[in-house]
Amino acid sequence: MSIGDIVYIIIAFLFSVMTFAIIRGNFQRKFDSDGNRLDLKDKDKEK
Repeated sequence: MSIGDIVYIIIAFLFSVMTFAIIRGNFQRKFDSDGNRLDLKDKDKEK
């Protein structure tokens, strides 16, 4: 394997880890500690 192949594999791995972390963080921000969706909780307070 050439050095370019190794760098490509490392970059692909880092890209996949960062993408997973971003998606996971966005998903976790939508729920509170009890598992209720925050956007639906706000609508219930308005009613």
